[in-house]
Amino acid sequence: GEPPAWAPGPAQAAALLEEAVDLLVLHRDFAAAVERCEAGCDSLGPGGGPGHERCERFAEVKCSLCVVGIQALAEMNRWREVLSWVLQYYHVPEHLPPKVLELCILLYSKVREPQVMLEAGSSWLRDHANQRLPEFGSLLELYLVHVLLPLGRFEGAEELVRGCDVFDSEQQLAFLSTICESRCQWTQQEEMHSADEEQQDPATETILGALSQKLLTMLTLLRRALRSMSNHFYLLPYKKMLLATFLLYLVVVRLDPASPTSLPFIYKLVQLFRQAWAAVLSPIHRPPIRD
Repeated sequence: GEPPAWAPGPAQAAALLEEAVDLLVLHRDFAAAVERCEAGCDSLGPGGGPGHERCERFAEVKCSLCVVGIQALAEMNRWREVLSWVLQYYHVPEHLPPKVLELCILLYSKVREPQVMLEAGSSWLRDHANQRLPEFGSLLELYLVHVLLPLGRFEGAEELVRGCDVFDSEQQLAFLSTICESRCQWTQQEEMHSADEEQQDPATETILGALSQKLLTMLTLLRRALRSMSNHFYLLPYKKMLLATFLLYLVVVRLDPASPTSLPFIYKLVQLFRQAWAAVLSPIHRPPIRD
């Protein structure tokens, strides 16, 4: 007689699929769920021939295992591995089930990495066998909206739509209209972005002017301090010379000229230096200090 529709491989894969779903939904053990999915896919082997009942059940279980595995990988923030993970079981993008391709497109669109699906989606959609599937139209629209148009691939989108023989003229016009609207929005956003950059230039010049004025004020105070110190260096003992050098280091090296708190501190530092100068020198030997 004919072999049972559920051979040991698919039966084992179905049991592993049930375990994986429980681990994913009930126990939230995502790593273990991925392990069950991988074990289930490995147990299926190459599968049966097209049109056979066993092949349909084989494909259904395998697709379900990959769907659960994708969700578990996404939960663990391992979305970068998703496409390569499913391709190790389907080998080429053209063989991906529609549900798996849909999940991959939505996942990489959500994490703002649509370029990952650029070549894989194009290969799947250009395959003539896939163009006969009932899900083809919805997947083409999904690919346009979430991959090509966000990347600005308008010419590639138009070429893909015109190259598909499964659409009538009305459907092609609807897709081309969507592409045209997206192109107009893209152009408007580029123009607005350029206008915003031009408006930011005067504001930047104003900020730089204010910083330059503060820097000029700081340099003026610093010049006064240096001139005051240079008039009296020859009278200072060794320790006082070290003190003056340290104060100069604080002013020149340690202070940020662009900081709003620098200017009051520099002014106080100059006053402190003058008070120290007045305290350490006697009135007889004290030379005059000029501003």
